[in-house]
Amino acid sequence: MIHLAVNIDHIATLREARGGIEPDPVSGAAIAELAGAVGIVCHLREDRRHINDRDVRLLRETVKTKLDLEMAATPEIIGIALDILPDIVTFVPERREELTTEGGLNVVAKLHYYTDVVAQMHQKDIAVSFFIEPEQEQINAAATAGAEIVEFHTGIYANARTPAEQQAEIKRLRCAAEYAASLNLKVTAGHGLNYVNMAPVCTINELEEVSIGHAIMSRAIFVGLDRAVRDMVTLLRSFA
Repeated sequence: MIHLAVNIDHIATLREARGGIEPDPVSGAAIAELAGAVGIVCHLREDRRHINDRDVRLLRETVKTKLDLEMAATPEIIGIALDILPDIVTFVPERREELTTEGGLNVVAKLHYYTDVVAQMHQKDIAVSFFIEPEQEQINAAATAGAEIVEFHTGIYANARTPAEQQAEIKRLRCAAEYAASLNLKVTAGHGLNYVNMAPVCTINELEEVSIGHAIMSRAIFVGLDRAVRDMVTLLRSFA
């Protein structure tokens, strides 16, 4: 069965739209866990556009499942991660002008640097994931750097405009998952996944977990967060 980790960034985005104190992403994380999420994901960006330092500290104190901190591998954020001690860090690319993460991290380009950073995380017993494109060279780099997990960027699949494009991307994801598993990497996926496009993704046997934020929070506006999370958990179980 594929498990669900819930990204709570969009709760913080709504809070920051008014500059107030609600809705509180920490409260949202608790609701998501009670509804069946196996983990909570949040992205502490350098510009703090949504999740902030207070959120991360409170999440570390209150999350009962596992806390996955998405982050760029910059000295400031690395220092915060080593202080907060999330269960997992997921290294992602980050550009100030982007609305959301636009693609996978190029681990190959800075392999030696990432290898050193992974070692720092492991010294604190923090598991490491790389958010990457489903490409063999990036998978190899993630394994060489010492990561335990790879999260494949599914945005290209989610944005495919034709069935042929969608099927081609599912094939690419499936081949990448098989290869990553052969290197003893845990395989997860995320970006753009929703209640409609999930079925083909669930045919990937090696996939253990998906990270979903926007689709769940969008549905929660109409049915509530508890129901939105439970609906996704039920959907994933139906493909087991």
